[in-house]
Amino acid sequence: MTKKDNLISLIQRKGYEEAPVFFNLCPSLVKKYEEKTKSNIPYQEYFDMSWRDIEDRKLINHDTEKYRSYYNFPLKEGTTIDDWGVAHEPGSEAAMHMTYMRHPMKDLTTMEELESYPFPDFANADSSHQRSQCDAYHSMGLAAMGNMQCTIWELSWYLRSMEQLMMDMIADPDKAAFILDRVTELSIIRAISFVEAGADILFFGDDVGMQNSIMLSEDMYVNWLKPRLKKIIDTVKKINPDIIIFYHSCGFITPFIPHLIDAGVDVLNPIQPECMAFDEIHKKYSDQISFFGTIGTQTTMPFGTPKEIKDEVIKNLTLAGKKGGLICAPTHLLEPEVPWENILAYVEACRNFKPTK
Repeated sequence: MTKKDNLISLIQRKGYEEAPVFFNLCPSLVKKYEEKTKSNIPYQEYFDMSWRDIEDRKLINHDTEKYRSYYNFPLKEGTTIDDWGVAHEPGSEAAMHMTYMRHPMKDLTTMEELESYPFPDFANADSSHQRSQCDAYHSMGLAAMGNMQCTIWELSWYLRSMEQLMMDMIADPDKAAFILDRVTELSIIRAISFVEAGADILFFGDDVGMQNSIMLSEDMYVNWLKPRLKKIIDTVKKINPDIIIFYHSCGFITPFIPHLIDAGVDVLNPIQPECMAFDEIHKKYSDQISFFGTIGTQTTMPFGTPKEIKDEVIKNLTLAGKKGGLICAPTHLLEPEVPWENILAYVEACRNFKPTK
């Protein structure tokens, strides 16, 4: 099996030959990787990960400086503005990958102001690079992924602010619907582009869980977010019924799992052990959906011993069984305090696991 074939077979719960390895490193850990390995290749390649990301559609003549007029206060020195107009003020040196977001649509008060906001023009963006990237990954035996985490909810509240968007949903639903629909339309354009280029996987996501509770009520989720996510998934699955849909949400989202399955999600990420019990989730839903994660980045990865990490990997892969259904991986970005030895322990445990047992 190629890495791609092995991954897809595992996700489809048809058996697999090796447990895939996957993690993301923060900037300081990337430096540590380079120091420890003396390697100049990306760590995804060094650790032989099973997929690579395709670059998004590239916006043409998109000057983000135009968004500065939406901030009626001075932005911190070093602030960057992303393609959507969201300003990211830099954090501390110790957490330089973290930013403080400012929301360009927060203070807009009329529908006319919302409708005139310059959303990024993905419809006329350049997608010429996507097919060649997919072909290159496939020639290497790897899966090609269109990574669109922050798909509807998060992009919308990044623009409007979470507090204001939630107030709109209750008191001014036309405004909320406009923003959510506009973001959904742009996500569909981007998703179609990835699929038509030959992507094997689309990675959607929106954080809708907190540590011990859901972020919004189940009724609000069903009324506001589920139909829009389902619309995106239905659109791409009409183009390619075999496209695999990953979905990310941190935190406790147990009440939403049946809705995500109904919307067409194939793989749920990340199953944080600090928030949800994998054995319970697996027992209830493992015949309907596969999983990605289960190795805690709040607990096990930074504070466990290498043996504890290996034991956790073996426990979870064993629970999933020889048919698969689990990409066993750290649940989020690995932060500066994660010891290098723990990363190697995770990799070793996956490499040595025998799925026939």
